[in-house]
Amino acid sequence: MLSKKMILVISLAFLFVGGLSAQDFEYIGAKKCKMCHNKPTTGEQYKIWSEGPHANAMESLKTDEAKAIAKEMGIADPSTDQKCTKCHSTYARIDQSVNISLAEDEGVSCETCHGPGSKYKSKSIMMSREKSIENGLIVPDEKLCKECHNEESPTFKGFNFAEASKKIAHPNPEAK
Repeated sequence: MLSKKMILVISLAFLFVGGLSAQDFEYIGAKKCKMCHNKPTTGEQYKIWSEGPHANAMESLKTDEAKAIAKEMGIADPSTDQKCTKCHSTYARIDQSVNISLAEDEGVSCETCHGPGSKYKSKSIMMSREKSIENGLIVPDEKLCKECHNEESPTFKGFNFAEASKKIAHPNPEAK
C-alpha cells in the first residue's frame, strides 16, 4: 500500500505536469502580429507577408490550375482537402479544437514559420531574440521550409533555401 508521502509526491507531480500543459503556446493569428509588425521602423513584416505568396496560399488552391491538378490526384476540392491545405494554411496544420484566433484563409501565416505567438508577442520579449526564442519563437530553417517545399507537392520545381529566404526576408531593424 502506498504511504501518505508517496501519494503526496505523486499528486504534486500530476499538478506540476498539469501546470506545464497550461503553459502551452497558443496561435494568435496574423492580425495580432500586424499590430507591431506593420510599421516602417520595425520592417513592415506584415505588409511584406500580406503581399507575398504565403499569405495568399489558400487563394491559390481556388484557381482553375489547382483544381485541374487536384482532379488528376483524385481530389474533389483542393481548398478543403487536407493533402493540400496542410501546406497552404496554418489553420489546417494545427488542432482547431484549441484554436481561437486563427483564420483558415490567412494562408501560411506568421506562426507557420515562427511558431505560436502567445508567449513571445509582447514588445518587451520581442525586442530580444534570445527572450523570444525562450518564449516559443521559431527561427525558420531549411528543414522547416522543406516540410512543404518538397517533392510531395505536385507543383514542386526545386527549392533553394538561400534564394527563397531572400525573397521573403522581413527583418526587424530594431531587434537586438
